[in-house]
Amino acid sequence: MHILLTRPLDDCKDLILKFKSLGHKVSHLPVIKIKSIEYDEPNFNNYSGIIFTSANSVKNLNLKKINKKINCFCVGSSTEKIAKQSGFQKIFCADGNVNNLKEIILQNFDNTKGNLLYVSGEIVSSNLDKDLALEGYSIKRIINYSVIPISEISEEFVKNLKTSIPSMVFIYSENSAKNYLNLLKKYDLLDVWMDTNLMCLGEKASAILNEIKWKKIFIFNPGEEEFLLYKI
Repeated sequence: MHILLTRPLDDCKDLILKFKSLGHKVSHLPVIKIKSIEYDEPNFNNYSGIIFTSANSVKNLNLKKINKKINCFCVGSSTEKIAKQSGFQKIFCADGNVNNLKEIILQNFDNTKGNLLYVSGEIVSSNLDKDLALEGYSIKRIINYSVIPISEISEEFVKNLKTSIPSMVFIYSENSAKNYLNLLKKYDLLDVWMDTNLMCLGEKASAILNEIKWKKIFIFNPGEEEFLLYKI
């Protein structure tokens, strides 16, 4: 099976190796890149909990002065994995959904026991900090990275793609969906996906790509990529 992955290499290199080890052909077309943003470093001692809504929010934060025993809330398994690798010990993980993450915070963090630090990218799918503030939490948001669209594909890649259209395409965010659609329009690739299954992390991402005719569209959670191979 031919699989197309669209995340930056650091975020999908393990999956590339896994799929290849299973005998699949894997193409890699990153549609976004991550750029660090300078931020005013807070006094981490003033916070009893920290929230990460992406793996990149962990990667782009200076972690040296943070007590790794702090309550750490992660939006999904990919973010949890990076948090664990970074030394955090008390992690609460949602299933990739920000609304579920909010509920986990409400259930596991008493708003009278301290302040929350929310670390995220420039663009977010929901106003988690404002929602928690309405629930009585004292919360500060730090923006430590932005998402930059990739606007060019090599002629060789386009030629190879047209020669062998993937059976599966994985899209991981609304930003990725928008940039992927723009690239398809730019390189006249809109009408070649009739036999391709679209795998989207969330309905908002899939809605952006509805104008394309796909074989099927699947919504998945982080960590389910290998399982999806057996659904088609």
